[in-house]
Amino acid sequence: MSRKRKGDPVHGWVNIDKPLNMTSTQVVGRVRRLFNAQKAGHAGTLDPLASGLLPIALGDATKTVPYMMDAVKAYRVTIIWGEHRDTCDAEGVVTATSDTYPVEAEILKALPVFTGVIDQTPPRFSAIKIDGKRAYDLARAGEVIEMKSRNVRIDKITMITGDHGSATLDVICGKGTYIRSLARDLARHLGSEGYVGALRRLQVGPFKEADAFSLDALAQLCHTGGVLEALRPVETALDDISVCAATLEDANNLKHGRAIVPPSTFMKTHDGVIPETVLVKYEGQALALCRGKDGLLAPFRVFNIGSKT
Repeated sequence: MSRKRKGDPVHGWVNIDKPLNMTSTQVVGRVRRLFNAQKAGHAGTLDPLASGLLPIALGDATKTVPYMMDAVKAYRVTIIWGEHRDTCDAEGVVTATSDTYPVEAEILKALPVFTGVIDQTPPRFSAIKIDGKRAYDLARAGEVIEMKSRNVRIDKITMITGDHGSATLDVICGKGTYIRSLARDLARHLGSEGYVGALRRLQVGPFKEADAFSLDALAQLCHTGGVLEALRPVETALDDISVCAATLEDANNLKHGRAIVPPSTFMKTHDGVIPETVLVKYEGQALALCRGKDGLLAPFRVFNIGSKT
């Protein structure tokens, strides 16, 4: 007999504005308790010294986290010139200094070098796993670790302010980009040293600042009985995925892991070609994620929301 999960079967996304000096895991735990949810996860870690958007998935929304991890993200970063710190942010120990302070014209000229697909080495103090262990745990233990470089995508960098001691930039980027590494590398490209003095995430895919809830605001909604007002549908993370409506018979087949024949109307809309991933809904509710296989829609993620079928 399977063990019953503690909590309620709450399904959906919550757009949280993470405060400073809290880990992403701590925020997830707080949100899970407020909703008394059985299961929770998040779409992309924010460092304790970073604030901003941390989309949190509850229940079956956790099955869509990989799609949100791939979403475009936007950040506002303030780089402090003249020092390198081992963590690449204000928390770390100063390991190098420079008397060179880049001016606005120099910074603007350098930004295109860091736009597009670039080679980037993550900070030693990061959540990347090395031989099964987090890099930051190894770094804190004093172990010498080699961080491998990788390709990341930066779509756009815009300068907001730039003065003698710092520069504030807006960065739009893809999955796996480390803003702390960008600050370090930009500084060194300019013949200086630099670290992240402040970092805020402004957007994650469809989640934006204007729609975010602070933990205090979410707690207030909970106390007044309106916490579900902050819950967004499971399919929020699937904005760019084709949608197909299922009949009752199709819904029952998908629930039991059986492939279905796509409706003729769906195939006509897609010129007879089944997209790589399809979200199937029944009566307006997310039912399953499917892939095309031998002309059929084969489920690989089935949602357990509701009991309409």
